[in-house]
Amino acid sequence: MQQRDTVDDIVEQWARARPELDAGPMALIGRLRRLNVRVDNALREYFTACGLDSSEFDVLATLRRSGEPYELNARALLKSAMVTSGAITNRVDRLSAKGLVERNPCPTDRRAVLVRLTPAGKELIDGALAGHVRNEERILSALDADERSRLDALLRKLLIAHGDTEPLL
Repeated sequence: MQQRDTVDDIVEQWARARPELDAGPMALIGRLRRLNVRVDNALREYFTACGLDSSEFDVLATLRRSGEPYELNARALLKSAMVTSGAITNRVDRLSAKGLVERNPCPTDRRAVLVRLTPAGKELIDGALAGHVRNEERILSALDADERSRLDALLRKLLIAHGDTEPLL
């Protein structure tokens, strides 16, 4: 017999309360939402141990993966993070105060600012990245390689169906 999760109980309650409704979509979305909370908590715990929050890690990782000189304008950071410009400003302010990024004027547009990893920021994100990947590996450890591949393909299909197709940088 397959082990039950909390969502099974919720679906059974809906089946009793509203038997005419198909609770299948509710089960899938409920599991995705509950898993998202658990994954966020596991990631947050790791980032905290690194002296960061998840949004700061995101900015540092975005700058690092952009390649040398590890510098992007605010528009590129906004696109990657999918948050408001005010949120990016706050993140950059916090990282700048920690000495992990610096702001520089854009040489081609006086109105724009470029955000660049400092050597300390690069060192921190490079050190944190290996542990982050190990943490994600631990989170996914209940799935074998084939299951991960299938889940990845299905999630990609859903993201594409909901318009998540625009390049970040």
